[in-house]
Amino acid sequence: MRFRTLKQLTEVCASEGLTIAEVMLADQSQESGKPPEYVFEKMRAYYQIMKEAVAKGLTEDTTSRSGLTGKDAQRVASYMTTTEASLGEEACKAMAYALAVSEVNASMGRIIATPTAGSCGIIPGVFISSQQRFGWDDDHMVKGLLSAGAIGYVIANNSFVSGAEGGCQAEVGSAIGMAAGALVELRGGTPEQAMHAVGLALKNTLGLICDPVGGLVEIPCIIRNGFGAVNAMAAADMALAGVRSVIPSDEVVQVMYEVGTAMREKHRETAKGGLAQTPTGQQIMKELNLGKKHR
Repeated sequence: MRFRTLKQLTEVCASEGLTIAEVMLADQSQESGKPPEYVFEKMRAYYQIMKEAVAKGLTEDTTSRSGLTGKDAQRVASYMTTTEASLGEEACKAMAYALAVSEVNASMGRIIATPTAGSCGIIPGVFISSQQRFGWDDDHMVKGLLSAGAIGYVIANNSFVSGAEGGCQAEVGSAIGMAAGALVELRGGTPEQAMHAVGLALKNTLGLICDPVGGLVEIPCIIRNGFGAVNAMAAADMALAGVRSVIPSDEVVQVMYEVGTAMREKHRETAKGGLAQTPTGQQIMKELNLGKKHR
């Protein structure tokens, strides 16, 4: 790759007059040894799986094997048809779609990890709702996935995308940043604006712990995906409006790393702290016979 930081990515875009997606496509092609057309079509296949997951989550039984979660996406979708959502229709739709994909994951369905299974709903929620709203074709959305991939590449190589390493800020936080930056580019923003969106998004998830009840990617993971989609859209709108991340985005990524390494083990996907160890969380683990595993 010609870039290791978000600043370097914007510099390559500026010097060569390319979008983030175009830089990522060229670099990924060179690194993989596959032609650009192959890389593009592979990403297109991933996007189709995302769309299938949204549809499944909105129409089929997504009750998880534990019985703890399922059908919340359908509840939100139904709510939208009966009353005016406080968020407005478009943001509420993105939230519902994000919940749908995350519930498909929890019920052992097929998803695309973006960047992880625990954060798999955020990018599809933002992308698919936006595609429907703005009438974009799938080629445009694949370019968005390439943009998101470039952002995720930088985060993964300079910080974390794993909850076990850096808490939920690393999973949901990274996905929000990826979705926000990509959405800016999808809507015609500049690479610089996209990078500001990343910084704005990441700053507001710093310190978010990973505390899954029972060690399952369900509570609070699924709900965080729904909130994450809305947060990504907010960050993108701020950046497109000209709001800047005063702390450069690369520095925010470094802070995520510092916070993650300082985070106590019990708050990094061990189910030993946070919501997992509330009285209700412990009762759920007992009922699922998971207590010994996570002592």
